[in-house]
This record gives sequence, C-alpha cells and structure tokens, in this order.
Amino acid sequence: QVHLVESGGGLVQPGGSLRLSCAASGSIVSLNAMGWYRQAPEKLRELVAVITSGGSTNYADSVKGRFTISRDVAKNTVYLQLNSLKPEDTAVYYCNVYGTPLWGQGTQVTVSS
Repeated sequence: QVHLVESGGGLVQPGGSLRLSCAASGSIVSLNAMGWYRQAPEKLRELVAVITSGGSTNYADSVKGRFTISRDVAKNTVYLQLNSLKPEDTAVYYCNVYGTPLWGQGTQVTVSS
C-alpha cells in the first residue's frame, strides 16, 4: 500500500520561502510522475507542479519562476521549493502520484504579514 506524507508547511510572510517534502513508501518516486496540488478555501484543487519519472518538470503559470519541484529517488521523496510567496499562495498543498487517486494528507501553507 502506498503512503504519501507531506511536511514543511507553515506561516510565512509575503516574499518568504518554504520547502515542502513528500515522503513516499516504496520506489514510487522513481517509477511514477509525481505532482503537487493545492486547494485554497472555497476553491477547487489545482495542479501546481509535476515531475515525470524521467525528471522533466511542468508548472502552473501562476507559480512559474517562483516554485521548483524536485525529487530524491534514494530517499523516495519529492520536494516543492516555494519562493517569493504571495498571499494568494495560501492553501493546503497535497502530494499526488500523478494521474492516480493516491494522495497525502496535505500540509497548510499560509502567507500573511
């Protein structure tokens, strides 16, 4: 059974940075595309970034140039580096085995002064 555990969220001021981690069980990070999504209050969950099994990355337009997705295959962990954070980045961030119903429990990111 696959488990995904996110961590690294918190409260940060506008312009600040955070690094989110998604620890996965097994070798899933090396074998599958992995995605980060977010869901703000009263909004639909949206895709933020994807990293393929080959290491290619894609980003939502709203985060391009500010967020970076990466992975450590040896640690079975996917990361999301969040820089230049804005209040509109406030959301619960979820890790996902891309294209599957496998989700973590989410980690809250709040950007506020």
